[in-house]
Amino acid sequence: MSTPTDEQVHAVDAFRAGHHLALQAGAGTGKTTTLEMLAASTERRGRYVAFNKDIASHAATRFPRTVTCRTAHATAYAALGHRYAGRLNGPRQPAWKTGQALGITRPVRIGDHEISHRTLSNTALRAVKRFCYSADRALSRHHVPRLRRLATPAEHTQLADAVFPFAVKAWADLQNPDHGVVHFEHDHYLKMWALTQPKIEADFLFLDEAQDTNPVLEQVFHAQRDHAQLVMVGDSAQAIYGWRGARDVMTAFDDATALTLTRSFRFGPLLAEQANRWLELAEAPIRLTGSETMPTEVGDIADPDAVLCRTNIGAMAEVMRLLSEGRRVALARGGHTLAALAMAARDLKEGRRTSHPELVLFASWGEVQDYAAYDPAGGDLQPFVDLVDTHGPEAILSAVHELLDEEHADVTVSTAHKAKGREWPKVKIGNDFPPPKDTDEHDAQGRPIPEPVNDSDARLAYVAVTRARQQLDLGGLSWIDTWFTMSGGGAEVPEDDPSAPSPGRH
Repeated sequence: MSTPTDEQVHAVDAFRAGHHLALQAGAGTGKTTTLEMLAASTERRGRYVAFNKDIASHAATRFPRTVTCRTAHATAYAALGHRYAGRLNGPRQPAWKTGQALGITRPVRIGDHEISHRTLSNTALRAVKRFCYSADRALSRHHVPRLRRLATPAEHTQLADAVFPFAVKAWADLQNPDHGVVHFEHDHYLKMWALTQPKIEADFLFLDEAQDTNPVLEQVFHAQRDHAQLVMVGDSAQAIYGWRGARDVMTAFDDATALTLTRSFRFGPLLAEQANRWLELAEAPIRLTGSETMPTEVGDIADPDAVLCRTNIGAMAEVMRLLSEGRRVALARGGHTLAALAMAARDLKEGRRTSHPELVLFASWGEVQDYAAYDPAGGDLQPFVDLVDTHGPEAILSAVHELLDEEHADVTVSTAHKAKGREWPKVKIGNDFPPPKDTDEHDAQGRPIPEPVNDSDARLAYVAVTRARQQLDLGGLSWIDTWFTMSGGGAEVPEDDPSAPSPGRH
């Protein structure tokens, strides 16, 4: 991109004029290059804030020396977190031991369920984590997470009443920089730093991946607006982490000048057409134009470089299928999550309770099977149950051990969530992206009209299809052609209510 696009020139002009900016940058549209242009257009001193250390380190090699490139955690560590360095390196221990040290020694009866001291301990520590992600100034009962199978509000209130005092003890324990019983994590000092209402000394701030900002960082960033020019850059259509507390802060940045980057340098016009379908369904503020110099084919691929799935369980099923074909397989970010689920299933099948947070209230594997098959809230567990029942926990664990690193593999399997920010020459979409269900209404030919595409599913599909550079196999998303025909396309998409992910999600 030796010659700036009109959109990039416009962004530089708006930045030099001193406006706060919300820069919507579609997939592959050169957002980092554009930020370089902004930084190079001024002699003022700035900060670039990224979520990932590797991204921040890479940015440091590209930005002028007037811009400091760090993660939010690195910024907080330099200001406050270094005081807790000794605790950060402390030994890990099971959550139940931490809970025991905090005073959790007995189970609690809620409805038909006995909540063990292990589960109470896990839940108390998770409440602290949720508080650390939030913009709240004090820990409260609403930070206590819900447990699967405690279905009623009254049951959750009982859980919160039982857990909250120990969560308060845990947070108080973390304030001691020298010693304590709770394992100290990076999110703890980030929250402590945010609570000091810090002032970041800079003339301007760049916030990357702003669509996935946790409220704790959003609060800190916005608090700098009186003394620094703020630039948020991201892609609202890639806001796919709402289930873990992240918010798309770009669309709420009311006093910023809204700008766009829409020409993708990653792929060609055919793939841009596919991306725009999902952008329409997600009611995104941009549409993409592909690069004529990067022709991308859309069709069947026999040997993809990557297979992208919707769920962890779908990824595991894909791994096992590819291994059975003799392929050398890598799984993005390893198989730790899947191994933990398989071990939890093995414990239940062998008559032991498990401490896995998603399965902790089940006494046996049969209970999990019944819950997945018959409980309306348990449908998302069915693919996991099917995988275990078909292959068995040991086969799943063996498959995890057969995985290679990506450099030595023929194909990488990933969830679309974990593929965010990455790209491959040839991408195939896994078959665990289900089409919307049919409604009771019918068209003129008597065919059932499908439901609207869920907003969060549309965003995830957009992320998945835009990972390809040269070839895209729609695979499990091929139903989109029929959906547009049957629904008329462009139907109003309802707002989704984000909820915590299940074992089969993300």
